[in-house]
Amino acid sequence: MARAGPGPDGSAIMSRSADKGRNPSAKALREAERVQQLHPLQQQQHPSAVPADHARLAHINTYGALPDYYIDQPFICRVCGKREIWKARDQKWYYEQAKGHIDAIAVECHGCRKARKQPPRQEVCG
Repeated sequence: MARAGPGPDGSAIMSRSADKGRNPSAKALREAERVQQLHPLQQQQHPSAVPADHARLAHINTYGALPDYYIDQPFICRVCGKREIWKARDQKWYYEQAKGHIDAIAVECHGCRKARKQPPRQEVCG
């Protein structure tokens, strides 16, 4: 259950577990899908939009345009079919701090990524 309360600047803050996009409500998924359909100027002004820092995107060597902002991106896991949201702030971290490829998108849910990254367990013969 998501709990909101006033933050230091007066804005609402969500509990960490509720706002990661891992188990989004149907309402959150609908809102993310709705925002994707908006005009880019409306997307940029949406409260969930996170501004991009072009200085931190300097590692990207492209002739294409760099993003001015990130919005929450709903996706379906290609492994298990679960619907999740790749949050705008996570995209900002991925592209700007982790230096991810600008064309990369979320394709696996958190659970499937975690399972894929864990080394296989070795059974001990007894």
